[in-house]
Amino acid sequence: MATATNTGKRQRSCIACGAQADKTGLLRIVRTPAGAVAFDATGRAPGRGAYVCSAECFAAACKRNKLDRALKATLGSDDYDRIAADIAAHARDAREM
Repeated sequence: MATATNTGKRQRSCIACGAQADKTGLLRIVRTPAGAVAFDATGRAPGRGAYVCSAECFAAACKRNKLDRALKATLGSDDYDRIAADIAAHARDAREM
């Protein structure tokens, strides 16, 4: 029996705060099969993904190495900076629409 909270879509959790939402409500960071780590604006790139709900949660996840654990990868400060810039640009673009 379906409930009001069960929309039929799989819920994802923010790795920083634990907030749950469907894919479209969260930001996805992906580790590709080649090992590169990047922000996935489409939410459909192949590879292991981790979700955050905001730029603030991304910063908190980085500070506590939660992103490294979720992606099973070791990220450098340049990776964090690049992904943060991509998330900020995505947020700017979304506001302009």
